[in-house]
Amino acid sequence: MRLLLVEDHVPLADELVAGLNRQGYAVDWLADGRDAVYQGASEPYDLIILDLGLPGLPGLDVLQQWRAGGLVTPVLILTARSSWAERIEGLKAGADDYLCKPFHPEELQLRIQALLRRAHGLANQPTLAAAGLDLDEGRQCVTRGGVDIQLTAAEFRLLRYFMLHPEHVLSKSHLAEHLYDGESERDSNVIEVHVNHLRRKLGRAVIETRRGQGYCFTGATE
Repeated sequence: MRLLLVEDHVPLADELVAGLNRQGYAVDWLADGRDAVYQGASEPYDLIILDLGLPGLPGLDVLQQWRAGGLVTPVLILTARSSWAERIEGLKAGADDYLCKPFHPEELQLRIQALLRRAHGLANQPTLAAAGLDLDEGRQCVTRGGVDIQLTAAEFRLLRYFMLHPEHVLSKSHLAEHLYDGESERDSNVIEVHVNHLRRKLGRAVIETRRGQGYCFTGATE
């Protein structure tokens, strides 16, 4: 999953990017509201974390411009402002959730997971689960029949994206756009390698190849 973090406090941004990377997210970071207006609307982000107190353009104005332009990407607001009036303004502008500073990193992690599941119609699921597979996002492994199946970091990122998009046909280029940040080199052949590794661990039928189109996570067993 590819996230955009818009935060002008550099030490906090560095801490958040490092933590989100450890959780398997690809993160692009911006510090100016004017840059965020363009990049948030032009890149395929799965979720945006937005500070309100930004230079260039306040976060609330950034959010209003995104929503006015039709952007539907979930937005989680970070702010040092805790008044109810400001929270209500943010929600009216189109924020999906609010988190006041200071906050515990685990709370941010859980809110991100919940927003991503909600955005894909899985809000009623406490965890990602399909066809006997349960993805443990904290331990970055998958469980089948009570047995843990260990995953590499890359396999975990790919499987999480597949499980958030069951029965969707996803091209290699689409997967690369959502699994790597804007600074990373994107190699579609690497996606194929990780798909094959997942098939060896979970069964070939779990991920179908659609010739000329890409891959489809079916969750089917052999």
